[in-house]
Amino acid sequence: MKSNRAKVLHTICGVPMVNYAIAALEPLGSQRTMVVVGHQAEEVEAVLPGGVEPVLQKQQNGTGDAVRVVLEALEGEEGTLLVVNGDGPLISDATLADLLGRHREAGVGATVLVAELDDATGLGRVMEDAGVVRIVEERDATEAEKRVRLVNLGLYAFELRDIRRAMGLVGSENDQGEVYLTDALEIIGRESRAVTCLLKNPQEANLVNDRAQLALAEEIVRRKILDAHMRAGVTVRDPVSTHIEATVEIGRDTVILPGTFLRGATRIGSDCVIGPSSDLLDTVVEDGATVEHSVGRGAEVGPGATVGPYSYLRPGTRLEDASKVGAFCEVKNTVVGAGSKVPHLSYVGDTTIGEGANLGAGTITANYDGKNKNRTEIGDGAFTGVNTSLIAPVKVGEGSYLGAGSVVNKDVPPGKLAVGMPARAIRNAPHRVKEDTNVDGRVDGTETEGKRA
Repeated sequence: MKSNRAKVLHTICGVPMVNYAIAALEPLGSQRTMVVVGHQAEEVEAVLPGGVEPVLQKQQNGTGDAVRVVLEALEGEEGTLLVVNGDGPLISDATLADLLGRHREAGVGATVLVAELDDATGLGRVMEDAGVVRIVEERDATEAEKRVRLVNLGLYAFELRDIRRAMGLVGSENDQGEVYLTDALEIIGRESRAVTCLLKNPQEANLVNDRAQLALAEEIVRRKILDAHMRAGVTVRDPVSTHIEATVEIGRDTVILPGTFLRGATRIGSDCVIGPSSDLLDTVVEDGATVEHSVGRGAEVGPGATVGPYSYLRPGTRLEDASKVGAFCEVKNTVVGAGSKVPHLSYVGDTTIGEGANLGAGTITANYDGKNKNRTEIGDGAFTGVNTSLIAPVKVGEGSYLGAGSVVNKDVPPGKLAVGMPARAIRNAPHRVKEDTNVDGRVDGTETEGKRA
C-alpha cells in the first residue's frame, strides 16, 4: 500500500476494510469472531465492532503463525475454524456459507476457497490430487506452476483437531522464513483429506494489496450501495458521479443529484433534494428539505428547510422547520428558528435566531473577541438591514429592526429601530406590512413607516 497506515484500516466507502470481512461473517452465527492484530494493533482494535475479540500476533511471521496464536486462544475447544482475509472486503456471507457447507458435506479436515482467474498474478496456485491440496506461493512457484489459473483466495475451513496437529508440523523453510498456512493445508490433505470450494462470483476474489485494487474495491462496493438505495425508493440521477458511504441512511422519494457526496453518519429523510454537488458529513436532513451546492459538517437541516447554493453549515448548526440559509453563507453552532431566513452573503456563528426573523445580506456576527467565543441572540421577527455587524455578546430583541450598515455592540430592546455605528435605538421599529417588504421599505409601491424612518 506504500502507506503509514495498516492496510486493513484503509476505508472503502467510509468503512475500514477489515470490517467488511467481519460483516460477512455475522449471518453465519459463529460462536466467536477473532481478529489477529499485529502492526498498529491498537489502531486496528479501535475500529473493530463490539463483540469481536482481538488476538495479538507479536511478530508477523506469516499466515500460519497468525493461525497459531488463534489456536492458543482456542485451547481445549473443538469445532470448525473459518479463516478469512482482512484484506478481502468483497467476500459475501453467501460465499462463506458455501465454503462451510462444502466442508461439512465432504467431511474432511480442511477446505480451501479457490477461484479460476484469467490473471493470477500475485496469488498462490492450487494443485489438487486425490484429496491432497497443495498451494504454491507465486514467489516459490516454477514457471509451469505460474501458468496455473486456479488460485488460492486465502479463505479456509479447518477442523480444529486437524489444524492443531498440522500446525505442530509446519516449518518455515521458504525464501521468506515465514510459517505458511498453506503448508498446514497440504499436511491435513495427506492425513485426513482436503478439498476445494470453487468461488461462484469471481468479483469477490478481488483482494486489496495496493491503491489501485483499493479503488477497484471501492467502485464495486459503491455501486452496490447505490443500487440498494435506488431499490429502496431513492432516485440517484447519476450513479457514476454520486458517492454514498455505507453508513448513510436515505428515505424514500428523495432525489440525489449529480456530484453529491454523502458520508459518515449522514441521515437524509424522505422527499428531499440533495445536490447537485453537495457534500454532507455526519449531517441530518429531515423530510422535504433541500441542500443545493453546499457543504454540511455535523449539522441538522429541519423539515422543509432550504440550504444554498454555495453555503457551509458547520458543526452545531440546526435549521428549524421551513427556515432558509441562502447563497454564500457560513453558519456555525447556531439555531435558525422556524421560518427564519439568512438569505445570502452572511456569517452567523454561536447564535440563536428566533422564529420568523430575517437577516439582510452581509449580516455578520462577530463572535470571537480574540480569546472567547461569545453568543448572539436574535429574537422572533427581528429584521437586520444589509451589512449589519453584531458584536457578541449581544441581544437583538423580538420584533426589532436594525438599519443598513449598523454596528450593534449593545442590546437592542424588543420592538425598537436601531441605526448607526455604534447602533442606537432611536424609536419603535417600523411595522412591516408584509414579510416580503423590499429593502427600501416599499410594498407594492406604497411607502411605509420604514421608508419614512
